[in-house]
Amino acid sequence: MLFNTLRYAEFFAAVFVGSWALARFSGIRARLVFLLIVSYGFYAAWDWRYLPLIFASSTVDFLLARAIAREERPKVRRAMLIATVALNLGFLGFFKYWNFAIENAAAFRALLTGEPTTVDTAFRVLLPPVGISFFTFESMSYVIDVYRRELPPHRSYLRYLLFVAFFPHLVAGPIVRPRDLLPQFERAPSLTREQGGEGLFLVAVGLVKKVILSDQLAVNLVDRVFERPENYSALEVLAGVYGYAAQIYCDFSGYTDIAIGSALLLGVRFPKNFDAPYKAHNLADFWRRWHISLSTWLRDYLYIPLGGSRGSDLATYRNLMITMLLGGLWHGASWTFVFWGFLHGLGLAVTRAFQRARQRRAGAAGAAPSASASASASGSLAVRVLCVLLTFHYVCFAWIFFRAPSFSQAVLVLRQIGTLTTFHPNLPPVLVALLGVALLSHYVPERLYERARASFIAAPAPLQGALLFLVAIGLHEAASATAVPFVYFQF
Repeated sequence: MLFNTLRYAEFFAAVFVGSWALARFSGIRARLVFLLIVSYGFYAAWDWRYLPLIFASSTVDFLLARAIAREERPKVRRAMLIATVALNLGFLGFFKYWNFAIENAAAFRALLTGEPTTVDTAFRVLLPPVGISFFTFESMSYVIDVYRRELPPHRSYLRYLLFVAFFPHLVAGPIVRPRDLLPQFERAPSLTREQGGEGLFLVAVGLVKKVILSDQLAVNLVDRVFERPENYSALEVLAGVYGYAAQIYCDFSGYTDIAIGSALLLGVRFPKNFDAPYKAHNLADFWRRWHISLSTWLRDYLYIPLGGSRGSDLATYRNLMITMLLGGLWHGASWTFVFWGFLHGLGLAVTRAFQRARQRRAGAAGAAPSASASASASGSLAVRVLCVLLTFHYVCFAWIFFRAPSFSQAVLVLRQIGTLTTFHPNLPPVLVALLGVALLSHYVPERLYERARASFIAAPAPLQGALLFLVAIGLHEAASATAVPFVYFQF
């Protein structure tokens, strides 16, 4: 991880200098061309063979969106929209789910015939392109917004290509909406001292989350527990489950912090993607805080078009379940991901049923539903703490299926927790402290974080440099010998 971090630092330093030099001496267009070239180069560093895919997908969506905007006949517009959705989902489905489909077909054939399950390797495709789930959703949302007449077709082909390929968010998000990013490429970039300080602060915080917290928990606890849960006590396995909850949050939110900070140093602001999700008091609140760009995308382009909560109770629960099942499948080609989505769909449906029942009771008693909801939200501290704990543990239960490579391994984890054994030689104090910091940081008052951020931004440049140097030393000391890839790079 440290080597990869150093490579990214060198790459970003060159991009930073080149981008602002071109903006100063050659103009906006030269800067945009430069950023597009380095973004494509950044993507090609993973696998250059997939570079034509992102270029072709972006080009087709750009042209189809312009054609949809010009067309007035509803049937033709709808046909073109179906074409672009089918094309994007076709790319995504082929590269991400083809192997999954043929493996399940082979398993079904073996079940019918009694023969061993075999899959001809000739029918397999290469590993899916990095970030295909993210850039596919971004490009598809642009065409849908143009179709809905919520967004005019963009005039600049160059800016649209850069919107899709812009390297800070290319491989693992956040999923940036065209209405948020494209206008920023239209105007001259600016970088104030405050923006620069905020960007550096976010990058440093993201690296601490990733290298010091997430990677250490992964290497020293989570990976070991999920590989062989039977070798550990119930307490250690439970710590491993909590550790994965902390790991995936620190890993993904750490990447997001680095992405947002990097973009900000280039004069571009991304939306917030995490908001202390383990503080959520119910599952709906969790999804308002976790991977915000994905949850809002699913809401706007899947849940609401399905009917949202406008119909009957059963229709609402169906729409929630469909949305979360597809959200689970979006994360990976495995039935464990689908089941993870099912658990969240079920939890959201139960949450919605409880909220509606409470509103009906409040209505029958003559109180406005909003007053009831407000009263519940401001209930006793004990009730709020209990709700947070129940939500967190349900999320952790679902994380077991998200992390485990198979259902059988997930069952082993649950079975081992059920032994209730408590010996814990594999939980040294340092590891417990890291786990505690990763989880309890959620409950630090927001004002303290904002005060730390504001203090760093206001600090003199030499002091900022000294603090960043101390962070770099900490990263060097904490970096594991083996690079730990970002969790969401596989999605």
